[in-house]
Amino acid sequence: MATSATRGSASLAPTSAASQLVPCGTNFVVLRGVIRRDPEYRSLPSGDELLSFDLTVREDELPAESVPVAWLNPAVSAARLAENDDVVVIGRVRRRFFRAAGTTASRTEVLAEKVLSARSFARIRTSLEPRVAGLNLE
Repeated sequence: MATSATRGSASLAPTSAASQLVPCGTNFVVLRGVIRRDPEYRSLPSGDELLSFDLTVREDELPAESVPVAWLNPAVSAARLAENDDVVVIGRVRRRFFRAAGTTASRTEVLAEKVLSARSFARIRTSLEPRVAGLNLE
């Protein structure tokens, strides 16, 4: 018999059904959408490069949603990304905290591992297979 945490409880103990389908700690995101403005590069004090852009995602007749994407030390191919490109982003969700105007602020964004052209079916499939294989969906 599967057990679950009491509603409203702070317990993060996985139920047996959920742990069989999705391993605890899974943070995996796949988005497909259109880049709404040219990506912006920034050099961080650590020496890392950061590429950021907003991705507009629309599912059927639902309203469009804008998702901020950050790509740390992007692949060389990122230089070809531009406004209106149809892309697939593979990554994870993160919330980062920073100081702004003397106060602590936060931003929730997708931290990209890969950004691929939506036309690159084979590359998308190859990138997704190992991640999906870790999920017990069959």
